[in-house]
Formats: sequence, C-alpha cells, structure tokens
Amino acid sequence: MGFQDKSIQCVDCGATFTFSADEQELFQSRGYTNEPKRCPTCRQAKKAGRYGGGSGYRSERQMFPATCAQCGKDTQVPFEPRGDKPVYCSDCYRTRSSR
Repeated sequence: MGFQDKSIQCVDCGATFTFSADEQELFQSRGYTNEPKRCPTCRQAKKAGRYGGGSGYRSERQMFPATCAQCGKDTQVPFEPRGDKPVYCSDCYRTRSSR
C-alpha cells in the first residue's frame, strides 16, 4: 500500500504539519489506527508534561506525611491519606501484604 504525505492541522496550536508517508507506514506497522492530532512540538510538550521532562523518566512522586496505623511511626506515602482507611509505613505494609 503506497502512502502519501498528508497535511494535518494540530488540535493544540493550529499549526499545519506533515504526516509523512514514512510515519504513516510506521504507524501502520505498530497497529495504530488513528492519525496524529498534534504536531511534533505539541506531542513532545504533552509527553513532557505527562512524564516530567520528556526524558523518559518520571519526575519524583509527590509524597504526603502520614502516621502508620500499626506501629505509630511517622512516614510518607505517595497518596494523600483521606482518614477513612488505615495507612501503613513500608515495613508494616510489607508484613501485612505477605500474610
């Protein structure tokens, strides 16, 4: 199947970008069924926002202070405790999950 370059308008910035025949072939080989909606610059910016810099590594997680419901030790957890469920330090959580 022969692909031809297509001009597409970016949904974020409105710029027109080219979806090349080579890119179309790559998309098809990966099983993608939709054309890109964003230009390469906006795609990169969206990835950077999602992964904290676009380098492929996630940024540090936001941690929240908590008190372990089992041992009473002050700890930090990667979610904001709501108060309706117990929160455990990593040591106590490990012993509870191995039961």
